[in-house]
Amino acid sequence: MEVKIKINRKSVDSMTRQLTDQLRDLIDAGRLAVGSLLPSERTLANSLGVARNVVRGSYEYLEKGGFVQREGRKGRRERAKTAKRKSATKPVKKAAKKR
Repeated sequence: MEVKIKINRKSVDSMTRQLTDQLRDLIDAGRLAVGSLLPSERTLANSLGVARNVVRGSYEYLEKGGFVQREGRKGRRERAKTAKRKSATKPVKKAAKKR
């Protein structure tokens, strides 16, 4: 996968959220071909300099949203666009104001 993904460690968004949003945008823009195999968790984590659980969490959000599908030990592939796709990230809850 020859795409530019940048993680900003100073961002208010978590690294998992940043990665999920960027991967979802690449998929929506067609920069990743339908059926293409995503990099392994370890490979992507090493290339981005993040922990593997950051990549795993991002991939899980994308799976739940219908953007990618897991194929056992083979890895994960981009799914074809369907009407079932949801937002790949959970909505952010706003903190309640203290009185």
